[in-house]
Amino acid sequence: MNRIFGKKKEQAPAKAAPTLDQANEKMDSRAKAYEQKIADCDKQLRALKEKIKTTRGSAKKNYERRAMEVLKRKRLYEQQLDQLMAQQFNIEQTAFGVESAAMTVATLGAMKGANAQLKAQMQELNIDDVDDVQDDLAELMEEMNDVNESLARSYAMPEDIDEADLEAELDLLEDEFEEVDAVPSYLQETDSLPAQPTSTPGEKVDASPAAAVSS
Repeated sequence: MNRIFGKKKEQAPAKAAPTLDQANEKMDSRAKAYEQKIADCDKQLRALKEKIKTTRGSAKKNYERRAMEVLKRKRLYEQQLDQLMAQQFNIEQTAFGVESAAMTVATLGAMKGANAQLKAQMQELNIDDVDDVQDDLAELMEEMNDVNESLARSYAMPEDIDEADLEAELDLLEDEFEEVDAVPSYLQETDSLPAQPTSTPGEKVDASPAAAVSS
């Protein structure tokens, strides 16, 4: 059948559309080309202006006509450059919108994943269990405080002690300390010392009044 009717030509695969970045780069190169053409026109206009100043007659008119043509080309290039810059601005705005949309989709996906994870974790929690744990901890802390108070209690200290009795006993202890710290009588200093002996030990002492006077 292919020999009789011939084989149908296969269509060429469709060319992929350029990306925004590719289109932006292409417009950059075109903009640089227009800018170079405008700069060339300015250079030609400066040269023609100098010739117009130094010539007369038909030559001057010829230079003026050429200058008008160059000026028309410059205006055309400037107009095309303005249109190209406007298109490039639209492409950049579109690229920014695409990037923003991609960021929004990524953020939304992350939030959905976090929401699902949070829901799964919350299913494992029960508010009643949390309250029971808090109550148990409070009871344990109260029991621990009771244990600490019991351990800190002094066994030798009676509970029915009156502060007035303690103060009276303290006063008695101070009096006893003063008596203990007192100097014995045989160590105390005194002004009444015995008289110095005037006789030899073993000698008889005359007890008559005359002997007492003579001595």
